[in-house]
Amino acid sequence: MANESLSSQTPGASGTPQAPPLEKATRPGNYFVTNYPPYAFWKPEQVPVFEAALREPPRPDVWLGVYAHIPFCRKRCHFCYYKVYTDKDARQVWNYLEAMLQELARYARQPFVGGRKPKFVYFGGGTPSYLSEKQMRHLTDEMKRLLPWDEAEEVTFEAEPGTLTDHKLRTIREVGVTRLSLGIEHFDDHILEINGRAHRSREILRAYHYAREVGFPQINIDLIAGMVEETEERWRETVERALELKPDSLTVYQMEVPFNTTLYQRMKAEGKLVAPVADWETKRRWVDYAFRRFEEAGYTVTSTSTVVKDPERTRFVYRHQLFSGADILSVGVASFGHINGVHYQNHHEFDPYVRAIQEGRSPVYRALKPTREELCIRELMLLLKLGEVRRDYFVRKFGTDPVEAFAEPIRRLKATGHLVVEPDRLRLDRAGLLKVDELIREFFKPEHRGGKYA
Repeated sequence: MANESLSSQTPGASGTPQAPPLEKATRPGNYFVTNYPPYAFWKPEQVPVFEAALREPPRPDVWLGVYAHIPFCRKRCHFCYYKVYTDKDARQVWNYLEAMLQELARYARQPFVGGRKPKFVYFGGGTPSYLSEKQMRHLTDEMKRLLPWDEAEEVTFEAEPGTLTDHKLRTIREVGVTRLSLGIEHFDDHILEINGRAHRSREILRAYHYAREVGFPQINIDLIAGMVEETEERWRETVERALELKPDSLTVYQMEVPFNTTLYQRMKAEGKLVAPVADWETKRRWVDYAFRRFEEAGYTVTSTSTVVKDPERTRFVYRHQLFSGADILSVGVASFGHINGVHYQNHHEFDPYVRAIQEGRSPVYRALKPTREELCIRELMLLLKLGEVRRDYFVRKFGTDPVEAFAEPIRRLKATGHLVVEPDRLRLDRAGLLKVDELIREFFKPEHRGGKYA
């Protein structure tokens, strides 16, 4: 399954593979690789291919998961690039939840489900914890009626600290959530305010301690390295305060500035196209500092952005299954999923999404059926974000050794000194793991390079 298009890129004049140049400044645009082929190549004319995939029986031994997008927030963060709304009243929220349930009901009857039950469920946003207790119970009760959760190994629920009370946290646990992910981002009130976050530090501590009392099996906290006006001192203090909480896992993201953020719009209006955030080298160094501090406390690094207290007990099923090609039944505005080898995304605006459901039409806006080679590229790139890839896994699944199939890009990545090729695996060193999203673009086919990623 040789990737001729990638292999056509030749070494330098000396015959030695050339290491790819790396970005230094944080420029506007999407930086992190989350799928492949890139979303910009998913097209409305491919939607019939997705509809056909719904009518096919499930692929053998493929897990089914459910993603539910809750797009409501108290306030839009300046760096947020997700589809979120801060202007919807209670009636509109209820209408949206009913639309999601109608969408799920349509899919639950399709042959691709094939009697399977979800192995994982993920509530993302937006802010899922924006919902009232009554709304949460109605939504989850109806979801379980359509596709029971009794075989789910993980149910993740994203939450913003300022929306949480002890009663709401008990409700979140009672509906079956096993993994609570708190969007803390930072502990400094000035950083939170200037970056548009709705909560403040006192709400973080209150929500976290309530969550511990409720007894969630796993509590994850999110931080972002390199937000506007971040400093070395402030970052180190935030890491120390995160350590004091002793979370089950910590996710540290590096700040990017996609085009559809209010931060970029402000930059554009001011005529400045370079983001007022730290450069990539600084952000990587800050993430590495957080990793090292948590490792000193006994945690283990398990991906480009994650450390966990106990790798044997603490897993992130959704992420691993997303990376390895599971069927993900995604409902809600702008949400994207993957069914029987076909990518799809729903309409990206609120009213057209709800209206399509109410009128009995599909809300899917665009789709793409990747080739087998593209699915292999996708899985190789995403799994490298976990630090290593087993070669025999790809031989069993795709019938090819990635070292042979992608010989040229692998040679170029070895030239960076970050990728190590071993008899049984491909492995990234720590520095490579922190810049993996830039390195793995070497696997992109030529037609997918350049332009907007999303």
